[in-house]
Amino acid sequence: MSTTSSISNVVISPRKLRSDLYSYSYQDDSNIPLVVSVLASLIERSMARNQRISKNICGSKLYYLSNDIRTRIFDCNETPDMTIQSYLERIFRYTRAGPSVYVVAYVYIDRFCQTNPGFRINGRNVHRLLVTTIMVASKYVEDMNYRNSYFARVGGLTTKELNKLELEFLFLMGFKLHVNVSVFESYCCHLEREVSIGGGYHIERTLRCAEEIKSRQSHEEGRYKIQFARLML
Repeated sequence: MSTTSSISNVVISPRKLRSDLYSYSYQDDSNIPLVVSVLASLIERSMARNQRISKNICGSKLYYLSNDIRTRIFDCNETPDMTIQSYLERIFRYTRAGPSVYVVAYVYIDRFCQTNPGFRINGRNVHRLLVTTIMVASKYVEDMNYRNSYFARVGGLTTKELNKLELEFLFLMGFKLHVNVSVFESYCCHLEREVSIGGGYHIERTLRCAEEIKSRQSHEEGRYKIQFARLML
């Protein structure tokens, strides 16, 4: 698999980026959110960095012992012949997950790597990790979701494989899936900085998604309080 950043081959004007993110809709003909390209670039750079690290410590017994055998469930027997950009675009085309889903998925990937320090993203595990985190993030963010069996077909897995990956991922994460508004915004800012390297662009639509999540949480909390009050009567 090529680890060359896909976004570097695409010229993205500030006006186009802002327009795409502000006018994003869930229609069938919607363009792919530009945050997908930013995420692909980040993942590819992380893979390239991990590859350099693995070369420097290749053969070290400590390195192999630090790799939790449980995280090897994400390893494929063969490296898939599909770039990260193409894989993320495929997931979007068939699931229409909004920009906030990819931000939350990035939060989960970062948490996963921190919780499992021996884990390294590489060409063998990145595809399974991405489809798992995006599916879990979609369940957290979206009101309506596709079944695991559908995500499995989109990701090129069997339903049994994806079910097992999801379950193992949840345990390896300690079921810490909540993403509050401040955390969401901080990751949006991180993505903004990554985009700014290419010319000072802003991921404004995803920042607006943070307010949507906050509003939804406030609405749900209010509804639960009303229901609880009724039960106490």
